[in-house]
Amino acid sequence: MILGCHVQMKAPDYVLGSVQEALLYGANALMLYTGAPQNTRRNPIEKMKVKEAQQLMEKSGIPMQHMIIHAPYIINPANSVKPEVAELAKEFLESELKRTHEIGAKYLVLHPGSYTTTDLETGIRTIVERLNSIEDYPENVIICLETMAGKGSEVGFRFEHLAEIIQKTEHPERFGVCLDTCHISDAGYDVNDFDGVLDEFDRIIGLDRLHVIHLNDSKNERGARKDRHANLGMGTIGFETLHRIAENERTAHIPKILETPYINKKPPYSYEIEMLKSGVYDPEVLNSL
Repeated sequence: MILGCHVQMKAPDYVLGSVQEALLYGANALMLYTGAPQNTRRNPIEKMKVKEAQQLMEKSGIPMQHMIIHAPYIINPANSVKPEVAELAKEFLESELKRTHEIGAKYLVLHPGSYTTTDLETGIRTIVERLNSIEDYPENVIICLETMAGKGSEVGFRFEHLAEIIQKTEHPERFGVCLDTCHISDAGYDVNDFDGVLDEFDRIIGLDRLHVIHLNDSKNERGARKDRHANLGMGTIGFETLHRIAENERTAHIPKILETPYINKKPPYSYEIEMLKSGVYDPEVLNSL
């Protein structure tokens, strides 16, 4: 299994520290922000120990395509109401694409955004316009639009939304999808029948565009459209279903990234990764954190 988790990226070791943290959990994949997700402040790449991180990944047998970069939440490509937000989305997304390339990663996960006070059609059209406006798009980087839960005015809680966005871009080869198990369950998809979900995804978008999976349990019932992640086995999806998803042969080549909550301010990832590898669920381990 290609299993990883969302890790920190902070001084003094930055990206090197992110890789070291992932290895500490027994992961062979990882996901990180290039800075705080709530703002645009970023350290120069030269300061972030990228070469050392790449060398450690190579030494550990982890290919660079298993390092996933997540775009910050403040990028909202669907907002057509505030011009200043639209300009920020364009400029900062371009900056994050450049940083992703400089780090050596291949996939940048992006939330499609929320259309706020307009409508879904306007939101999708605005996203397409934002993506088409990107200048100096770096080679070998793919933006993975994330499947969303559908809370508020979110775009992307149906596969059809993402398919329309990708199909209407001028360079569809630059875009793929990140599938979040919590989000699609909250959006109404039956993750207990994951092969059925993959069949539908393949029919609407194409499985060749699925590059990242966020493996999360959900605190909500299917179709709730709320988006609240739970630890593996502690939600409505359940460990058995998530383990079947993790070992599904059709997605064996795709990194599965845990975004599950800390327990008592402690990361649960080493335990959750070990449970997925063994197929044995031990709730007492998580409860003891």
